[in-house]
Amino acid sequence: MSDNPYTITKYPKEIPIQQLKDAFQEEKEVYSAGRLMTKREHGKSCFADIEDVTGRVQVYAHKEKLSPEAFHQFQALKVGDIIGVKGKLFKTRTAEITILIEEFALLAPAMLTIPEKWHGLKDVEVRYRQRYLDLISNKSSREVFVKRIQIVDMVRDFFRKHAYLEVETPMLHPIPGGAAGRPFKTHHNTLDMDIYLRIAPELYLKKLLVGGFERVFEINRSFRNEGISTRHNPEFTMLEAYCSYKDYHYMMDLIEELFRSIAQRLYQKDSVEYQGKTIDLSGPWQKISFAQIFKDEFGIVAADSQETVLEKICNKLHLSLKNLSRTQILKITEDLIEKRFPADRPIFVVDFFKWMSPLSKSSKDVPEIVERFELFIGGMEIANAYSELNDPVDQEKRFLDQLKIDEEASTAGKIDTDFVTSLQYGMPPAAGLGIGIDRLVMFFLNQASIRDVILFPLARMIKQEEGATQG
Repeated sequence: MSDNPYTITKYPKEIPIQQLKDAFQEEKEVYSAGRLMTKREHGKSCFADIEDVTGRVQVYAHKEKLSPEAFHQFQALKVGDIIGVKGKLFKTRTAEITILIEEFALLAPAMLTIPEKWHGLKDVEVRYRQRYLDLISNKSSREVFVKRIQIVDMVRDFFRKHAYLEVETPMLHPIPGGAAGRPFKTHHNTLDMDIYLRIAPELYLKKLLVGGFERVFEINRSFRNEGISTRHNPEFTMLEAYCSYKDYHYMMDLIEELFRSIAQRLYQKDSVEYQGKTIDLSGPWQKISFAQIFKDEFGIVAADSQETVLEKICNKLHLSLKNLSRTQILKITEDLIEKRFPADRPIFVVDFFKWMSPLSKSSKDVPEIVERFELFIGGMEIANAYSELNDPVDQEKRFLDQLKIDEEASTAGKIDTDFVTSLQYGMPPAAGLGIGIDRLVMFFLNQASIRDVILFPLARMIKQEEGATQG
């Protein structure tokens, strides 16, 4: 064994531990490597378990198979050390697959003590701040993030099979747009201009529709300078997809198909267990009217101005607000849905007010209502979609109206005139869809907090000495 493990640059581990066990052959010589998770000494022999992200395998060191010095060095290994082993496979009397060690190497010593093996890492804040310890200690956390990767692949496969092109659009925007939200602002030194981290890729994706790409999607990172909660993180992952010559009814059918396809691939059924409820994904899904709910609850009608809506809601709920953000309206909507409708089936909320939806096409029957839906599952909003507004004159007017009434929209103090110009060249009628990937994963993996499905959620900085590894 090398005196200095840090000089070792590689090790001949060819396959993951679980794959090695699945291909078990008695007396087969193998190399493997992983983190030492347990060690049990029995006089002239020593059993241990090494682990990688796929699983664990038992290793067995015996004094007669190793030199006295090597056996002593193996005895000196600590739980947490990363080691490599060479040896032959066999099964113990209890049929456990084991590697009889012929050679081993310490590849990286654990200089700090990892969390106690039986109880794992329980401190929630440490789990989020030091995710590496969480992944070492909690098998369930590793499984969540491996499955998250699989779910994202399923989403990508689904849209590709439906002839959507995956594209990439800028993360740095000269003008924030495409959604309601307060952006993060920075400055580009060379161009001497303020720019913003994107709050949504929507306007760029619709410019691609103008350019002739009829079906596009992007799995993107977006940023909103807003609060943190069990359902919100300032940096998040979102899918946006756009399809020419379709409307929001098409997107309803598409998202039903998507969710059932994921459920089938994960669980081989059309239902998902989420927070103590069995959510039935078999269609068709229920549709309820946002306008009707707010009329029944607050006496609001579609023709009411935003100011009137604010006044009626505040009077009923005894609130004192200068403005009513989309987030606040969404929370009120979630509460009303939870109170009025069972949470065991997905719900499409339709009939949103025009002033809330500056990028949506108006209904032919009721101009103050737009062709839009939000999808709620288990009381949580997961997706948003609408028939896209493609009238450049109406779009410019709505942008300008939004600047007057929406504090979040007016952060940059200007509108995306290039997007309006692109519409003047002609954008086909189209449907657009946005899905919060983090919330999608929360739902399918039965996680109550968004921080449990994001590897490194944002957290307040703490002093270095307070952030020391838990021993």
